[in-house]
Amino acid sequence: MKYEVTSLNTKKLFAEALKEIVVQKSFSKVTVSELIRACNVNRKTFYYHFTDVYDLLKWTLEQEAIDVVKKFDLIADYEEVILFAMDYIEKNDVFLKNIYDSVGRDELKRFFYTDFIEITISMIKQVEAITEITVPEEFEMFLSSFYTEAIAGTLLEWIVNKEEHDRQQTIDYISVIFRTA
Repeated sequence: MKYEVTSLNTKKLFAEALKEIVVQKSFSKVTVSELIRACNVNRKTFYYHFTDVYDLLKWTLEQEAIDVVKKFDLIADYEEVILFAMDYIEKNDVFLKNIYDSVGRDELKRFFYTDFIEITISMIKQVEAITEITVPEEFEMFLSSFYTEAIAGTLLEWIVNKEEHDRQQTIDYISVIFRTA
């Protein structure tokens, strides 16, 4: 147990260092050397926990956002999930914009897609259980893909152009879609 805590703390240390560095410069220019200097550890420690800087980025986003969203009851608490996502984006504005600028929209969407598809499949299965209606698996996959694309696209748009959108209106629009889905 002690080892697991130490390992998690080391990963969190790398995640914080990554965020601090990316706020100052492009993600594409971040090096493992910078990260190990910032964390005061050796190179082997980094590679023990992560395969590369992209792996660290994925872990960071999963820990801070995706895994948190997965803990919500997405059917009952969808508005809280929307608020959490928007708050996370606002709190990490420069970090996320620099990542977006470095890796591009498609790559960042790919980053989120695997996690979001799991979330949307879970929501669809919950709705099926509540309504006692079962749809064919092909339709479940279609719906999951459709909602994943919509969620990822909306969040990416919020990262890049949130000042062009009214926050409450965006929340209201997304809420309507969740309520009627």
